[in-house]
Amino acid sequence: MTLKFADPSALTHDELEEGTAFAPRFDAKGLVTAVTIETGTNQLLMLAHMNAEALSLTFETGFAHYWSRSRGKIWKKGESSGELQRLVELRIDCDQDAVVLEVEQTGRGAACHTGRKSCFFRRAIVKNGAVTLVDTGLPKLFDPKKVY
Repeated sequence: MTLKFADPSALTHDELEEGTAFAPRFDAKGLVTAVTIETGTNQLLMLAHMNAEALSLTFETGFAHYWSRSRGKIWKKGESSGELQRLVELRIDCDQDAVVLEVEQTGRGAACHTGRKSCFFRRAIVKNGAVTLVDTGLPKLFDPKKVY
């Protein structure tokens, strides 16, 4: 069963931004941006996208589902790695075009397919007039070559 969401175009500006109707404003490709944080620590784990089906499945199952742009299909986070994300809370921003998922990261605690807790394990720095990436030292919690 796919949940029904309110149509944002049927809402006034005030209803959209201040009301109680859940009316995600999907982009031209049918997606909203989804930021995922870990419950308790608020550590940023990942950024992904969701379509209406992924949102619906997330609410229905209690586990995070996303839309994989590279594979062109729904992806239940952790289905193959065991690193499932149990939904604690879902928030939507003021104009309803982005969501934040607060999750309990299960398994070994890795949200990233590289085996790290967070997908944001590198920082950008400027060195000699060029931007380069530096690893922050976030350890791998599993070997992706053995898991995928």
